Amino acid sequence: MATVNIYLTFDGNCEEAFGFYKSVFGGDFPYVGRFGEMPQEDGKSMSGDDANRIMHISLPISKETMLMGSDTGGEWASGYQPGNNFSISVSAENRGEADRLFAGLSAGGRVTMPLADMFWGAYFGMLTDQFGINWMVNYDDPEKMQGK
Repeated sequence: MATVNIYLTFDGNCEEAFGFYKSVFGGDFPYVGRFGEMPQEDGKSMSGDDANRIMHISLPISKETMLMGSDTGGEWASGYQPGNNFSISVSAENRGEADRLFAGLSAGGRVTMPLADMFWGAYFGMLTDQFGINWMVNYDDPEKMQGK
């Protein structure tokens, strides 16, 4: 069965916010990735400030719960405002479940990023459902995640 977590989006202060959450909940960040680590598209380089923004960070809260987040920027920043800066992240057990959940949740809604294999090894997509709720659907293929 899929697991569900909250994914928070910030406008440049994700690292500060997650430092605060870590001070409250304790624990360690299993992963901190920055936009500068992404493969370049069309030879475009990223400015130093944007490259240092958080692409993904996670903080375990319990065995079952993970708080996740990132900074926004570029084309993704236009719709940002406090109050709409979260998504529900669903981690599927397999690719088929990810496809089924994505198709079901996107019915009558809007796909913002189709499900696809990502450079970090996951099968991932984003959508806004018919009720205006933002969702992320993810499947971490164990074979592709080795060494990540």
